[in-house]
Amino acid sequence: MSMLTPPGMGGKYRVTGAAYPRMARPRRRRRIVLLVLGSIVGLALIAYGAMQLIDVFRGDSGKHGAAAAAKDCATPAPKAGPAAAASTAPQVALPQPGQITVNVYNATPRAGLAKAVGDELKKRGFAIGKVGNAPADFDKKVPDAGILVGSPQTDKAVFSVLGTNLAGAAHQTDTRETADIDLILGDAFKELTPKEEADKALAVLANPQPVPAKKC
Repeated sequence: MSMLTPPGMGGKYRVTGAAYPRMARPRRRRRIVLLVLGSIVGLALIAYGAMQLIDVFRGDSGKHGAAAAAKDCATPAPKAGPAAAASTAPQVALPQPGQITVNVYNATPRAGLAKAVGDELKKRGFAIGKVGNAPADFDKKVPDAGILVGSPQTDKAVFSVLGTNLAGAAHQTDTRETADIDLILGDAFKELTPKEEADKALAVLANPQPVPAKKC
């Protein structure tokens, strides 16, 4: 065996002269390249699948959302009979003007104002009690158009019905135990609300409009 022959190759690969046996090139680099390519392809497939799933879920949620919106905005089937009218336009029980006793007091320097207002309210159906100058606590001390004074137990509907005849009048309570209401006329008072407008305001109180349906 020649000294140039690599150990373990025997005589088959005997080196003679300047010729050397051909050694197989390591395949490590090829495997790395294949692994990298496989990883890229796998990631691409995973990303594509994820996009498909997102589209599916978006499509379902969009359909469910549209269905829910359609359900919310769907117009309910109309009901027949008097029950339908009662449900669409509920009426509120209000006291009649004749059930409300009004004391009319003048807190202004204008003479005869309380009597004139009392007479007009009487024409409109209210029961009139005392008429005269305002008590000392209010006399010449009411800069607004007027004040309505009742007891703590007075129903708010009573204030509302009387208030339709004097828009913007403030409401107060005192220690009285009776059901009468004081109308104290102030410096800014000019006249009662015209009867036609007062009747319209009273009708609105008795028949409040239903809450508008949600617009789609």
